[in-house]
Amino acid sequence: PLLKAAAGEGVAALPRAGLRAVAGLLEQDRFLGPALMVPALAGLLLFVAYPFVYGIWLALSDSYVGRAGSFVGLQNFVQQFRDDIFQKTLANTFEYTIVACVFKFIFGLGMAAALNQRYPLKRFVQAAVLLPWIIPTVLSTLAWLWMFDSTFSVFNYVLKRVGIEGPMWLGERHWPMISLIIVNIWRGTPFFGVCFLAGMQTIPEELYEAARIDGAGSWQKFWHITFPLLIPVTTVVMLLSIILTFADFQLIYVLTRGGPANSSNVLGTLAYWVGIYAGNLGGGAAVSLTMFPVLAVVILLTLLALRRG
Repeated sequence: PLLKAAAGEGVAALPRAGLRAVAGLLEQDRFLGPALMVPALAGLLLFVAYPFVYGIWLALSDSYVGRAGSFVGLQNFVQQFRDDIFQKTLANTFEYTIVACVFKFIFGLGMAAALNQRYPLKRFVQAAVLLPWIIPTVLSTLAWLWMFDSTFSVFNYVLKRVGIEGPMWLGERHWPMISLIIVNIWRGTPFFGVCFLAGMQTIPEELYEAARIDGAGSWQKFWHITFPLLIPVTTVVMLLSIILTFADFQLIYVLTRGGPANSSNVLGTLAYWVGIYAGNLGGGAAVSLTMFPVLAVVILLTLLALRRG
């Protein structure tokens, strides 16, 4: 019995000794840091790295829904760049991203300058302007779909009251792309405005007082103090906006579904139609992967600009 009791105590002591050894290791920074990174690294590998690598494989294969496919190299990319629809879609994507981001920057800067003043219910107004950004994209876009409706459009109703014949916003010439850009600007401007407002509130008031003593006006203070000190914030906000706008899908799909006649297709919607609707997984993955080098260049240039700054 004594031997059995001693053996039992020895077996029970092994886990305790192991726990003490692990606790001792975790008290050292060289072991604690990597241990804390393991869950995040596992999540990145499972939800980011694996889908990305699998997407590359699909883009290099002739996979269809229900068929694994085989390796075809760059054939999908060669075919898509020869396709007129893809060329039109690529041009639409750049137009949509550049025009929307430029106007979001301009309107966001103006919104931040207005919100940075003193007025009643300041906190309430600052929170309220975020509503377009907070509301789910599909929900807010459905409201815009009704406002752009060819029969019940509120815009055309107002224009008709002043004697102007409104266009078919979602079905005529260049108007579908204009409509998409309008909605994207409305949705994204508050994000720019709040970020710029946060940057403005970190600028020391002493700089404005010194400029005021030197006789600088409001425009001179904005151009020589506010705007230069907002460049780091502007760089990061523009980077995020370009990435989100370039890869946009929900807004376009709800409003126009890429039509009419592919006039408002962007890479996100084209990838959906090719990969999901038509079942060509390889072609759809190749369309999606076209975004990667463009966004990689944008990110690289942004990081270089931030580092230089």
